[in-house]
Amino acid sequence: MIELTRAEARRFLVRRHLLAPPRALPPTHDAVMNVVRLLGSLQFDPLEAPGARNHDLVLAARIRDYDPALVRGLLYPARAKSRTLFEAYNKSLNILPIDELPWHRFAWKRASRGHAGALLAKHRSVTTSMLSRLRKDGPLPSAAFDRSTKVRGYWGADTSLSRHVLDALFMTGRVGIASRDGNARSYDLIARLFSPALLKRRVSDDEATAHRLLSRHRAVGLMGERSAPELVAGLGDQKTRRRHLAELIARGALVPVRVEGQKDVRSILPAEQALLHVQSPLEPREVTLLAPLDPLVWDRRLLLDLFDFAYTWEVYTPVAKRKHGYYVLPILFGDRLVGRIEPRFDRATRKLHIVNVWLEKGFDRGEPGFESALERAIHAHSHMVGAEVVTAVRARRR
Repeated sequence: MIELTRAEARRFLVRRHLLAPPRALPPTHDAVMNVVRLLGSLQFDPLEAPGARNHDLVLAARIRDYDPALVRGLLYPARAKSRTLFEAYNKSLNILPIDELPWHRFAWKRASRGHAGALLAKHRSVTTSMLSRLRKDGPLPSAAFDRSTKVRGYWGADTSLSRHVLDALFMTGRVGIASRDGNARSYDLIARLFSPALLKRRVSDDEATAHRLLSRHRAVGLMGERSAPELVAGLGDQKTRRRHLAELIARGALVPVRVEGQKDVRSILPAEQALLHVQSPLEPREVTLLAPLDPLVWDRRLLLDLFDFAYTWEVYTPVAKRKHGYYVLPILFGDRLVGRIEPRFDRATRKLHIVNVWLEKGFDRGEPGFESALERAIHAHSHMVGAEVVTAVRARRR
């Protein structure tokens, strides 16, 4: 059993997440793929209040002069079968390397047995008609289909039946996302998006579950056995997860680690053990604006235990109950989480407004190097979103 102090665990995490220093990788397709393969997946979320979506914020924290076109070219290439990234459900909607598809077909199978499969069976004639239209004219956006028939949506609002059928076809692996225009998806038949050889490859449900569990460990970097429900969603019950974790450790795919003051045994990837022995401090200390769904912050309990940082993404919290703001990013300085920032981008005026900065109690914003590092991080963010003007609050409250 490898024993780590809390400080060692923090330094390890920041280094293995490619944030020491941040924005150090070159702005290339290879760098994007390296980040995605290291982390296993990038969580997709449609909100873009700061001027970019979550996965772009994750990549921008690690790639200098990052341009969102880099990942779009890998997700939605002109030649569909040359794609190297795809979207699938793994914990939530995630961006994954294309060669991971055989292990994530598991989600298609599960959806076919659940609500999505039942919806397609209930509306068989609509499903058949839409697949026929895609076969003839695809790829097509949801707006290309009849939207007059309304049904109760996932969020309690009425949406079109065709939209629900497309979602169910996507969840069950009958169609895939060919491209996006803003938040509008265009779909095509799965056979036109992926190579026949890739679609023919199969793994057992047991192999798929173990692989998906390993992908969650890859994302977090120091994941424990007793993880929050959202971290292990879709991976079976606790007994099943414990069995797979024990097997992954037994075959050397994971190495158990105990962190000072924590009862839960955590695990790291064997290839990353060398990072545990790097004793040098994180210099120069830079500021990283972390995405709210960055893999480093997936495990909120880990953030609290190691960084003394309690983080809640409050986009779905009623305004009156918010402690901070709508779309707030954690601020990482070296190996410490020292505050939060709310950048908001207005596309019409090309203005980036720093709505507020909240610093953690006990952190001195006058600490050497912090203010200039924060300015560099804000500048990098403004460059990435294409802001022409940056405005900021005068006062920063703790």
